[in-house]
Amino acid sequence: MEIAVLNISGKDTGKKIVLNDAVFGVEPNDHAIYLAVKQYMANHRQGTHSSKERSVLSGSTRKIKRQKGTGTARAGDIKSPIFRGGARAFGPLPRDYHFKLNKKLRKIARLSALAYKVKDEAIYILEDFNFEAPKTKSMVELLSNLNADNDKTLLVLNDINKNVYLSTRNLESVKIISVSDLNTYDILDAKKMLIVESSLGAFDQLL
Repeated sequence: MEIAVLNISGKDTGKKIVLNDAVFGVEPNDHAIYLAVKQYMANHRQGTHSSKERSVLSGSTRKIKRQKGTGTARAGDIKSPIFRGGARAFGPLPRDYHFKLNKKLRKIARLSALAYKVKDEAIYILEDFNFEAPKTKSMVELLSNLNADNDKTLLVLNDINKNVYLSTRNLESVKIISVSDLNTYDILDAKKMLIVESSLGAFDQLL
C-alpha cells in the first residue's frame, strides 16, 4: 500500500512510502487481538484488593448462644458472616493477575491491529521533525494541522525525542511511544496513529 508523507503543517511533501504488506497488510486475527488486550489489561491490575475473612478478623470466639432451643438458626461466634460487623464470606484477596502469551501470538496480534488501522485509513506518515524547545503549544498546532486535535492519538517514534516527549506530556489525548514498546492495546485504543518516517525501518525489523 502506498501512502503520502506529510509534514508537521499537515501538507503533502510529495514523497510516497510503500508500506510493507508483511507488516501492515496481514489478515487480522481477532482472537489473537483479544488475548493480547486481555493480557495487557490483566498485567496492569494491581491485585491489592483485600477483605477480612473470619480467620483474620479480631473478635471473641465464644459461642454467642446455645445450639438448640432458641427458635432461631444456630450460630457460632460473633465473627460469623451472617452478623453485622462480621467477616466477609468468600471475599476478594490479594492476587496476581499476570499471565503470559508466547511471542508469536503477540506478534500476530500487533500485526492484526496495524492491519485494522490501515483499513480504517487511520495511519499517517510524518517526515522527521523536532521542536527547538519543549512547548505543548507546538504539539497542539501539529495535531490541529493533521485534524487530530480532538482524537485520541498515538505518536510512534524510532527513539523517544526529549523535546517532543515533553511537548506531549500535558496532552491527555496523545500518547508517545517508541516502536520497540509498541503494543496491541495502544494501537487499538488510538483513533489515529502518527508514524514518523524514520521509524518505518524499525517496524520491519521488530515485526
